Parts: sequence; structure tokens; C-alpha cells
Amino acid sequence: MRSTLVRALTAPVVAVLTLVLLPASSGAATGPPVRCEELAELAIPADVLGLPTSGGRVTGAKTVPAAGSIGVYCEVDAELFPVDPEAPNIEIRVALPAEWNGKGMMFGGGGYDGAIPSLTADVPFSGTGADVPLARGFAVFGSDSGHQVAPGDLLNAGAFAMNDEALRNFAADALKKTRDAAMFLIDRHYGTKPSHSYFAGVSSGGREALAVAQRWPRDFDGVLSGAPAWNAATLDLFFGHMTEILKRPGAFPSSEKQKLVYDRVMDTCDGDDGVRDGVISDEAGCDFDPKVLRCEDGMDRGPNCLSDAQIEAVRELSSPIEWGYKLGSGERGYPGLPFLSGADMGTFGLGIGSRPPSRPLDFTAAFAANFWDQWAKYFITRNPDFDGLAFDPKKPGKWKKRISELTELQDINNPDLTEFAEAGGKLMLVHGTADPVVSHRSTGEYYERIRATMGPRAASQFLRMYAIPGMGHGGPAAFWGGWDSLTALERWTEKGIAPQEPVVTDIDPASDGRTRPLCEYPRWPRYNGLGDPDRAESFTCVRS
Repeated sequence: MRSTLVRALTAPVVAVLTLVLLPASSGAATGPPVRCEELAELAIPADVLGLPTSGGRVTGAKTVPAAGSIGVYCEVDAELFPVDPEAPNIEIRVALPAEWNGKGMMFGGGGYDGAIPSLTADVPFSGTGADVPLARGFAVFGSDSGHQVAPGDLLNAGAFAMNDEALRNFAADALKKTRDAAMFLIDRHYGTKPSHSYFAGVSSGGREALAVAQRWPRDFDGVLSGAPAWNAATLDLFFGHMTEILKRPGAFPSSEKQKLVYDRVMDTCDGDDGVRDGVISDEAGCDFDPKVLRCEDGMDRGPNCLSDAQIEAVRELSSPIEWGYKLGSGERGYPGLPFLSGADMGTFGLGIGSRPPSRPLDFTAAFAANFWDQWAKYFITRNPDFDGLAFDPKKPGKWKKRISELTELQDINNPDLTEFAEAGGKLMLVHGTADPVVSHRSTGEYYERIRATMGPRAASQFLRMYAIPGMGHGGPAAFWGGWDSLTALERWTEKGIAPQEPVVTDIDPASDGRTRPLCEYPRWPRYNGLGDPDRAESFTCVRS
């Protein structure tokens, strides 16, 4: 299970959806509709793309027969050519349903991207039985973000960053180029552009969702951003900090010790919300000190206690850090991961791994160490032989300027979304409070920055954030949350009906479909003391 989840993070996943409300004139036909197979070898002019390219072309178009709930659709593959001949192409795919609902939907990727996401998949944190976007009639599209990763070569997935144009495409530019190319192809096939288009993604895809809202605010007017790694370069620095902690002699807690910490945290804080159900709802209120697990003399005495070095490691992983030097993006630090308040370090597959970071590096070590090693090699030093595991991000030395430049390029942290809001845009942030990879606390910080910058009243007109207790990074967790976020986003964007008391379902088959209110951040669900503890109506959203 762990390798499956890591692959989901390090290969593009269908995790981010953006809804775009185009100008009134955008629906005007630019020519007669073109049949599916006639799209093959169609040229994509450079001047229809909003950022510099050398144009592009369709490389294949075929009719895909109906299967299950998904009807007949036209699958179009295309490539967009770079300006720099040494840079890779952007590979894109568009699915054009025969029964089109008049709308477009873009999927984001994940990790270091490198492959086109599945266009027949669902939006993030779904799984409640509603049809996937393509089955609903959306024209769905996505790209590899401007580079390709060979299957099985995930430990070198960041190698593309040796090229400046490929790096800029990954940071955000490929999103604009892909969207504009897809609009061109949709228009040629149907004879008109979408009336609305959506974007949704999770993790790196969640970052991409925020990128389109911030940088091209009139391209998408409905954005679903799940577990967004919005401050991507700053998170990479935290991954380097994690690597430094976990490779200290004697500091790495074994898998048994990881479970020991998780179980004791649950014993301490699970009932604080009024019911013991395996979920800590008030993450911010969980006050657990790992020193209660200290071995008698502070030395490692086996799986039933923690040494002093391990206690310090767990505390540091869970605590905020400031870098102590200036970053181009303006970010100063990272808030830590919730390992002492509900996130599992190992059981659900994306924690700190089963061994300390060391060579040869593989996926038995922390995901953070793998991600950091590639960022240090390919993004910072651009030296494939550089040892990222020996590089301390708190002591960057001659690489300080380069790190600062990368944060300015990769961190999607502009809190002024006035233009997006004025265009009618709607933004929903969704994050699990037990995420062991991307901290929900960081998403909360960005949410509060928007409110502080634009004012709470203005922000409430276009912004919602939901923190799901017990939810991890999108896969199995204490509470594997799912809800029909797409319908909620459509109603809000197209009809002005904001989400009202939404409900999230635990889609883990073992949970028997228990539900909870999906509380607007920073509220969390407290059990009322009466009623079925597996039903949302037995809970009230409260503040700490």
C-alpha cells in the first residue's frame, strides 16, 4: 500500500479541478465543428497560447466507446513545442464527450508530475458514488506539466529541472499553455468554447489550482484545491529539515515506535471531541508530550519506549521552523506536521518511512527525503552527483541565492485574489488534519492571509476552507473523507448558492459509511452527547 501511495504522490494524479467562467464573447464559434478523427494532425498556432511557445500539433485523435457510466468521447493527444529546443514538449490530452454539458474541466498533477493524469478519474476527496466529471459531460483535459518521467524512475523524477523552460513550465507556466490549447481544441471540435470550466487537484495539483487562481484569475472561476503544497519550495526546505532530523544517530523511531506514538496520541486526545471514534477532531487542541514515552534512562530500550534522541526528533518534526535567512517568496518557515496531534507517521504509508534516510535511497525511507534529494540535486545545484542527504537547508552556504530564487518561482503565495473574486471566481480549499506530507496548518495560514488581505467579508463571498479531521493526504486514513465537492462548486459558481452545512463521508468500507459535518475552518465537529456517533447530525461545528 505504501508504494502505491508514494507513486500517487510522485506521479501526476487527477487531484485538482478548476472552473473557469469565460468572457461573454468566448462562446462565439470560430468555425464549423470538426469531427473527432479530423482533429488528427491539426496545428495549434502559437498565437492562441497566452505564454511563449513554438506552437503545437495534435498527435492523435480517436473515438473511445462508452464504458460504464462514461459515454462515448473523443480522445485527443497533442504536444506543445518549447521555445528552447533543448526543453521537452508539453504533452496534453483532452477528452471531448459526445454528450457535452458545455463545460470544461482541467485536472492537476502531483509530486514532480511527468505524466498526463487520467481523464476518466474523479476529483479529489470524492468517492461518494457521484459520477466522475467525464461521465457528467465535462470536456476534461490535463498535461504532464512540461516533461516526461519514465515509469519506474521516480527517484529521478525531478531531473527535468536542469532546464530553465521545463522548470518554469512545472512551476506554473504549463498550466496556462495547457488550458489555452485545450480551449482551442474544444472550440474546433464543438464550434464553441465552454461556458464554464473548472480546475481541481491535490498536493502539487492543489498548488497548481492556486496558481491558476492567482496568476490567471480570469481563466478559471471555480477552483478546488486539495491538500495544496502552495509554498512548494518552502515545503521542500522543510523536507530537507526532516531529512536532517531523521538521519541523526539514534533519532529515527522504528515502525513499532511510530505506532506507539500514534496510539498514545489517540489515547490522549481522541475523546476531546466528545466521542472515542479513532479520530481527533480538535487537532489544534491536542496537547501531547512525547516525554511520557521516555525510556527509563533516555537510551533506546526497545519498541515500547522512546529514547531522548527520538523524543527530540518527533518534537521537531511536529514543530514550526524558521530558516533564518531571506527567501524571495517572502516565506520565513514552515509550521511542522501534525505527528503529535493525529497524523500517523507510518501506518497509512506516507509518513517517515521504515528506515533512516541513507544511501542507496529508496522508498523505504521517508517520502520527504526522496523529494528533498531531487530538489537539492536538480533544482538547487543542478548537479546529478550532488548528495542531497548531506545538505542542511538551515546552512545553505553558497546556495542561499539560488534557494531564494526558487521560492520566488515555485511558492504560490499571493493572498490578494481580488481580480479572481471580481471575475466571479470561487475557491474551495480542502485539507485533512492528519496529513503526514503537506501540513494543513500551512493551508490554514494561507487562508488567513487571504482574509487579512481582502477582509473577512470580501473573502467569504468567494472562499471556503474545510479541514477534515482524521483525513490524510488523500488515501486511507483514520477518516477517509469523501464528498461531492464538484456539485457544490458548480452550484456556488453558476447559481450563487454557497455550500450550506456540507457532509463528508468516511469511504473506508470498514467504516460502514459514517458521516461528519464538513466544518468550515477553523471550526471542528464536536459530538452532541446524544444520537448515533456515526451520523453527522449528532455533531455540531464549534471553535476551540
